[in-house]
Amino acid sequence: MDAPVATPDFYSYAWTPPASVDLRDRFVCVRWSDGVELLAFDLWLRENVVGIGIDPATREGLIDPADLGVNGAAGSATAIIGASIGATGAVAVQFATEAHAHLLHPGWLRHVAEGKHRPASWLPAQMVWTAADRWEPPTHDGPAVLATDDAFAAWINDLVSTGFARLRALPDDPDVALALAARIGAVRDTNFGPIWDVKADVTMAGSADTNSTANTNLRLGPHTDLPTRETPPGFQFLHCFRNEAVGGESTMADGAAVVAALEAEHPEYYEALTTLHWVFFNRGPGIDHRWSGPLIDLGQPGAPLTLRAFYPVRGFPDMAPEDMPRAYEAMSCFSAMAGSDRFQISYPFQVGDLVGFDNRRMLHGREPFSADGRRHLRGIYIDHDDVLSATRVVNRAAARAVLDPSIRRSL
Repeated sequence: MDAPVATPDFYSYAWTPPASVDLRDRFVCVRWSDGVELLAFDLWLRENVVGIGIDPATREGLIDPADLGVNGAAGSATAIIGASIGATGAVAVQFATEAHAHLLHPGWLRHVAEGKHRPASWLPAQMVWTAADRWEPPTHDGPAVLATDDAFAAWINDLVSTGFARLRALPDDPDVALALAARIGAVRDTNFGPIWDVKADVTMAGSADTNSTANTNLRLGPHTDLPTRETPPGFQFLHCFRNEAVGGESTMADGAAVVAALEAEHPEYYEALTTLHWVFFNRGPGIDHRWSGPLIDLGQPGAPLTLRAFYPVRGFPDMAPEDMPRAYEAMSCFSAMAGSDRFQISYPFQVGDLVGFDNRRMLHGREPFSADGRRHLRGIYIDHDDVLSATRVVNRAAARAVLDPSIRRSL
């Protein structure tokens, strides 16, 4: 068997020889029999030849852009003088200053042609939902998710797709959220610490001993955490290991569904919420986190939706005075929609439950507690980067497991 062709990463690709390869000025055109085509630029190809542009050990780039010779002049190191299909189906390219051709994996090139190199690759499709679609979170067995790869993969795909998912039957261990984080990635630290407590207590409302409205018996309307940050935490995980309180049901609404409905039904409010800025800040004697942004922060194209919707830390309108009336009207409409029976579901928090959710997409809240009692949750944040990375890894592993053993693998 011929030696497999190395790729610029550590993944496996099906061996998909192209039907034709030809040189078009500074591009190599690779075409497959089903019509898929890739125009590969000469500089980019050189950057991705293992051993020239890619370090074989780390699979990271080696070429400083200053050394590329960007004009592509004939005779330069980056000028391609030949492109063809190699004997085994690899794509062969020859640069002007070298006597032999370099081989590129056709499956790796095809995954670029199909757009599978983009950030959304290997992630489940987003499932936008309303209260008519579901009445409780997707639920998984907690100990199984902590212990087995298949259960973990099923749970994290639900978490990313639906925006939230619940684990049940977890042990009475105050650090169980950290055990889950060990399967995902780094915990996001904040002024509340890497792991923090939410001790809802009917005696704490109005007390100077609490540092958050969450630590009272008061209702919390639909919101996202820490809009005071330039980049709010991506995912939040809350583990319940004590609940003696009456009331206090948790609430959840899919902010993506609320935003879509608002854009369709109230376009003038959508425009206001996506363009008019507010200053959010943490009130505290030893902290001063501030950020100005719209309540619906769309970011750059392809960026995750970020909802900055937490009225306890929304401080000042950062807009022209004439915009303030419509800003308040739009905000009121948005909050009313998010808390309506059309979008919001409610569910109890049982001891042993852990609910994870996309903190920038999901609007979570809590009904008031109606009698004496306490509820103790422990929480952590993990950024989108780490949750999505873990999801891609498990999905790539699942795909690799079903590849035919005869398929050529990358090194």
